[in-house]
Amino acid sequence: MDSGLQDKVVLITGASGGIGRAVADRFHAEGARLVLHGSGRFDELQELARGGRWGSAVLCARADVSEAASVDGLFERAVDAFGRVDVCVANAGIWPRGDVALGAMDPERLTRTVATNLLGAAWTARAFAATLERAGARPDGHGASIVFTGSTAGRFGEKGHADYAMAKAGLTGLVKTLKNELVEIDPYARANVVDPGWTVTEMVRAELADDAVVQRVTSTMALKQLARAKDVANAIAFLSSPLLARHVTGETLCVAGGMEGRLLTRPEDVSADDVRARLGGD
Repeated sequence: MDSGLQDKVVLITGASGGIGRAVADRFHAEGARLVLHGSGRFDELQELARGGRWGSAVLCARADVSEAASVDGLFERAVDAFGRVDVCVANAGIWPRGDVALGAMDPERLTRTVATNLLGAAWTARAFAATLERAGARPDGHGASIVFTGSTAGRFGEKGHADYAMAKAGLTGLVKTLKNELVEIDPYARANVVDPGWTVTEMVRAELADDAVVQRVTSTMALKQLARAKDVANAIAFLSSPLLARHVTGETLCVAGGMEGRLLTRPEDVSADDVRARLGGD
């Protein structure tokens, strides 16, 4: 099935992490040209690129997404390399370990989480819009696309992680606004969000090694399985496609096994071993 992503320039923030790397793999499989942003694990990202994981049409660039000027520089490097940016995946984010109630939360932690997860997404969208305005809409009618990586924490909340939940919830207002602003630059431009639930990545692998955690998080899901990074990447690629999702904008696609904000199964009735057996690699 033709996704229309062949030769499109795709910029992915947070490409050095589990979901970001899977997103890079997915777009590479579609024949896209890649701009891969990294920060804390940037050297690892570069080594993978040098080893040929994503072919030759790839640029790796470091930036601090919490700083607007740094993000602007990232997009300038993308334009210098490829001339434009057709698709943006605003994926960079952090999830601070440790359950801390808001009343006891260190202001520095809250500020850093919001600066990275929400303001970082806003600076990315801002730079994408400015870049799109300079380049103009594509003559083939394939509209530009931006997809944000949200979280079910922004939908249901997450006890002990108010900083993360409030930052991810803010993406809803951002994307609802962008869907109406981007079309003033490109009449077929789209903006959407993917909300992953518990996904097996390095960020939460330690937590998911605990049977009790696996039982607890899957007890609110219709599907008793955890997401793989590639499950989220597939959803992002779909929403980014100017052909497959050409009439989808301002929407949130939840990739969380039918998660609800209530228990569907008693945790003690969930087999953690069965859940892990469904992963089949991430």
